[in-house]
Amino acid sequence: MKESVFDLPHSPGNPRNSEGSFLPAKDGTIRFLYTRYSGESFDDHAAADLAEMVSSDGGETWKDSGIVIRRGDAKNIMSVSLLPLRDGSVLLFYLEKRLVQGQVSCIPMMRRSADDGRHWSEAKRLIPHDGYFVINNDRAVLTSSGRILLPVAFHPWRIGGGLRPGIVFTLFSDDNGETWTESDTILLPELQTEAGTGFQEPGIVELAPGKLFLWIRTVRGFQFRSLSMDDGNTWSAPVPDLNFPSPCSPMSLKRDPSTNFLYAVWNGTDRILYPVLPATTDRTPLVLMRSCDNGKSWEKKKALLLEKDPRHGYCYTAMLFLEGFLLLAYCCGESGNGRCLLEDLRIRKIALPE
Repeated sequence: MKESVFDLPHSPGNPRNSEGSFLPAKDGTIRFLYTRYSGESFDDHAAADLAEMVSSDGGETWKDSGIVIRRGDAKNIMSVSLLPLRDGSVLLFYLEKRLVQGQVSCIPMMRRSADDGRHWSEAKRLIPHDGYFVINNDRAVLTSSGRILLPVAFHPWRIGGGLRPGIVFTLFSDDNGETWTESDTILLPELQTEAGTGFQEPGIVELAPGKLFLWIRTVRGFQFRSLSMDDGNTWSAPVPDLNFPSPCSPMSLKRDPSTNFLYAVWNGTDRILYPVLPATTDRTPLVLMRSCDNGKSWEKKKALLLEKDPRHGYCYTAMLFLEGFLLLAYCCGESGNGRCLLEDLRIRKIALPE
């Protein structure tokens, strides 16, 4: 296997190809489900369905399989997470957006596959009431206890339109996704300093059985972090994580199962370690950093600068570890001149450091 880059740019009638999630199939192929926009608008709430690409050579080349989940009468479906379970089935999570009393309702949905993602069940709604609930792409986690965890940001509707600052909680299931429970803890931002956005786009990684690390997108110049010692039901007070200086953009963090090392991918803003041009966007550069001691320390001086083009933004990453390699999928649009940082999709295969 070798390093490679595959680009899926937008085109007329397809104004945006957006974030997704990988599924390593039992036959050795790799499926990638992502959000494909249609029409003219690339807005977050514009018309979009879920499409699929398949690779038969370890992520070096990709073949388009077309639309696999259609939005039906919804405005939009997006933000895919794929999660293989121990019984051999696969869960698909995504967000469905509809207009409800003049407001956009964003609801997490779930489907199940018994044949490695070739066919999917009817959609199941995970939250019974309307509102704006966000789960980023590639965020579903299966812990060592068998619990399924989904990190959620909830943005209450404002009277007259728009969204209030976000708060964070977790959804979890102990019966393979049949029933779901909300965490006892709700993580609240300091509203006086988070008045615009609050807590956004959380993610979770398991550090040890029962011990979980949660990170949160903020406007405070860092990702925030919180810990759970009971498999995601209660959480510590969130604080800035000084390892991850960051603009208001999402981070991804996963464990390489072959080495047990943790890898973080985000828009690092440490200008000493990875300097960028002053004219860069707020989602450049894209940085990969490793921890070999379960997150106690991070190899900052060995951080890899994956992307640094100041005309582009790089965000909403999906990660899949192969033997000695990491597959990354992310948005890589160009800013300015009416362009959107999320218009184009890139899948990149990189060799992991020794």
